[in-house]
Order: sequence, then C-alpha cells, then structure tokens
Amino acid sequence: MVSTVLTCLMRAGVSTVLVLTMISLAAAQVMSSTNYAIQSDSLNSGGGLSTSTNFRLEDTAGEVATGEATSTNYELRAGYQQMQEVFISMSSVNAVTLLPALGGITGGIASGSAAVLVVTDSPSGYQLTLSATGTPAMRSGANSIANYVPVGAVPDFLFITNPTDARFGFSPEGLDIVTRFRDSGSACGVVGGDTVARCWDGVSTTAVTIASNSSSNHPIGTTTTIQFRVGLGGNIVVAPGTYFATTTLTALSL
Repeated sequence: MVSTVLTCLMRAGVSTVLVLTMISLAAAQVMSSTNYAIQSDSLNSGGGLSTSTNFRLEDTAGEVATGEATSTNYELRAGYQQMQEVFISMSSVNAVTLLPALGGITGGIASGSAAVLVVTDSPSGYQLTLSATGTPAMRSGANSIANYVPVGAVPDFLFITNPTDARFGFSPEGLDIVTRFRDSGSACGVVGGDTVARCWDGVSTTAVTIASNSSSNHPIGTTTTIQFRVGLGGNIVVAPGTYFATTTLTALSL
C-alpha cells in the first residue's frame, strides 16, 4: 500500500483546501469466467495448499528453472510461486493552489490540478478511482460549497456556474481516462478524444473510476491529471473562510 497527501489551497474572501489521500492496492488475475478467476497457472508434477492452526504452505514440484534472478536493469521471477507478486505504484504529489483568489461576494472561478503516475506490471492492468470522505466535500466549519452536479447522466462538457451557484468539481485527463470523461469535442460520455479542461463531474463518497487500462504499463507508467475547480456565481454570498475537501485516489491492479 502506498499513500500520499495533496493539499490544494485557494486564497481569498473564500479559500479552499483540498486534501487527496492516495492509496494503491495490489490484486491481479489473468484468466476469468463468470464465476471464477485464475491469477496464474502452472504445469507441474505435484504440490498444493497445506494449512494447520499456525501455518500455511503452498508449494509446487516439477517446475524447471524457477526462482528469482536480478541484474542491474532487470528482475526475473520464474515459476508459479515466484510470479504471484504484482507490482503497482502511484507517485506522490505536491500541494496545489486554486487560483485566482475569489471574493465571497463577487464570485468567479478558481482552478488547480494534480498529476499522478500509476505504474503496474499486472498483465491485466489497473484502475484508478476517486472518492470523497464526506458530502459536500468542501467545508469550512458549518459552511460548505456544494459538490458539482452535471445537468444530465454524464459530465458537463463545460464547467457551468449559474449566478446562484457555489460548487466544487473535477475533470480527469490522460491516455487512460474512461469513456465517461472522454468527449467528442462538444459532448462527454462518448468514445472519443480528451479535450483539456472539459467533462466536469462532482466528487462523491462512492468511488468513481476515472482511468483504467487492461494491460501492463511497466516500467513507464501512465499519468492522469485531475483538474479541480471551484465556481462561485455573482448572486450568491459565500461565508469567508478556509474550506477543506478530503478525497481518496485508489489505484488497484486488475
């Protein structure tokens, strides 16, 4: 498990702080059906799983040239037991400031972004999810800024801030973003491109998949950039203060 914390700050009559806790978990499989999944298989002459009250042993017999071998640039895990380990990592991120500063009466839009690199050698790839620890996610004591809510079932192509709106949203970008956040140049949720700063959604306490890949991306990995934005309409008064949002990014190997 790898974790890191991102702090996002917007200074003004209204300031916001976004904290992202990133967690990576490992679990892999290479063959599956409706009811079963085989993580890895072996052609051998014996072996199996043995357990007792205090111990657990899983062994194989008859495989040739098994074991771990390393050099300066490579690492080889040969054999059924050696190749059970799946590697996944997620880069740490620095603090992000949402700019420009916003007034609680005049309103406006403040933006910032964070980039995370996920690397895995899982042959089935990985998925990256985003979730919030509370709702609304952005709070300052008893005051809050609402989560962004798209007009329809898919993210809004443009970040919409009506005169009476005060809300916080996000938009992911990168090679591996899922169809929900892809766009045709005018609409989201379609198989297509990835226009910068488009397809805006609201965070939720339920994890939402924002990026995935069905194959290994080791050793280069794939970067997903998450744009964050707070929008305040001109006809709404937001209490001044420092607003915090805590969000979890989880990278899971498949």
